[in-house]
Amino acid sequence: MANEIYAQYHAYLKKIKDLNGATALLHWDNEVNAPKNGSAFRAQQLATLSGIAHELSTGSELKELLDALWEKKEELTAEQLRNVELSRSDYARATKVPTEFVKNMTKARAASFQAWLKARKENDFQIFKEPLKALIALKREEAELKGYEDHPYDALLEEYEKGARVKDLDVLFKDVREQLVAFAKELREKGQATDSAFLSKKYDKDAQWDLGLKLLKQMGYDFDSGRQDVSAHPFTTTFSPTDVRVTTRIDEHNPMSMIGSCIHEGGHALYEQGLLDENYGLPLGSADSLGIHESQSRLWENNVGLSQVYWEANWSELSSTFSEQLEGVSVEHFYKAINQVKPNLIRIEADELHYHLHVLVRYELEKGLMEGSIEVDDLEEMWNAKYKEFLGVDVPSAAKGVLQDVHWSEGLVGYFPTYSLGSFYAAQFFAKASEEIDNLEELIRKGETQPLLNWLREKIHYHGRRYNASELCVEITGEPLNLSYFMDYVRAKYGAIYGL
Repeated sequence: MANEIYAQYHAYLKKIKDLNGATALLHWDNEVNAPKNGSAFRAQQLATLSGIAHELSTGSELKELLDALWEKKEELTAEQLRNVELSRSDYARATKVPTEFVKNMTKARAASFQAWLKARKENDFQIFKEPLKALIALKREEAELKGYEDHPYDALLEEYEKGARVKDLDVLFKDVREQLVAFAKELREKGQATDSAFLSKKYDKDAQWDLGLKLLKQMGYDFDSGRQDVSAHPFTTTFSPTDVRVTTRIDEHNPMSMIGSCIHEGGHALYEQGLLDENYGLPLGSADSLGIHESQSRLWENNVGLSQVYWEANWSELSSTFSEQLEGVSVEHFYKAINQVKPNLIRIEADELHYHLHVLVRYELEKGLMEGSIEVDDLEEMWNAKYKEFLGVDVPSAAKGVLQDVHWSEGLVGYFPTYSLGSFYAAQFFAKASEEIDNLEELIRKGETQPLLNWLREKIHYHGRRYNASELCVEITGEPLNLSYFMDYVRAKYGAIYGL
């Protein structure tokens, strides 16, 4: 009897997943292919699909299935029981938000995204201001609907990193700021690690594109189950484990923008492609927290993609593709050049140390927006002031400042802290992988990344949401998240580069 009910429950969740997949496809098309005049009806279509999915997610039929399964939980396998537990939690959270609110949020997101695209193109925050005000008002309402104990931002953090709280993140970012600022300053005082002017030469966009595809294939990204396109802001979207798509952006005078984007988004995509097909629709068929998701992208982008052994594996391909630009440049020179430590304006192009100060700026602004101490009218001025305070740089334009990220235009408030959490998890996971995979560094030097991917599949991808982030970290490494792994990693790496 329990198995029959469980089969009905799984079929029901597949319907919701199908609708969410269709919604994701429309979002993907909106950012990659959609014509400008299609935005109004696209917003309506998205709102309709999101509303239907929300109605199913909060409907009485699902509650009845979950209640019936809970009554027969002794008959369920451990995996089935975990799915039901997670679904009960998801249901309780979803029912706090009315369907009409979901539709309004979806419409506001679509309008805000189109406004952001135009504002970024025209370098004018004023174009984005009113749509963003509408979104922030809805996010404040969402926080009240979902509830919180200490801070309204906690309600939104829960959406991306279950259990994360402002009181804990404040402590973490204080430690990060104190440790990283001092170390970054020490490195800056050493001057340039090497000349990097060659990275500003012109690198043909088509040649960059072809190289990016090769790097994705080398990582293990399955192009039969995905594709890459160009977008204003790189992202990964998934419809199923057999259809996971990535985008990149190309700057002809900064090849590392494309390379970093491909590897970063490739890390996200490998996680999604590694989820088990048989769990489609179920909680165990979804990725864990965004901190864990980000650990996969940052592990590939930084611990692998910014290592010297990775470029020893790929130097022949890179130097032959761009022989004129890299004439007289050795792999050691290239490695040091792409790992220069200096403050900059763009988060996704920041070095591994200053990156977390970019996140800190957004974290403090989001907290302020949610608690009402900062309003959207103040946002650009506050952004510029914090960049001066934290990174010591002057922001020359809105496009390189408050408009650089897509997240706020899509209502993703509470997302940014997971970027730093991901880097710290990545350092801890990579340290453990290095212990458990024989000669991992040598394998990467040979271009053999499959053993690392296999390890990540077994330790992280296959589990889906079986564990929360903290539990998963303990399961893999034997201890909770520990910042010392990240600090040990950057001190060893950059100490060698800068000759400390």
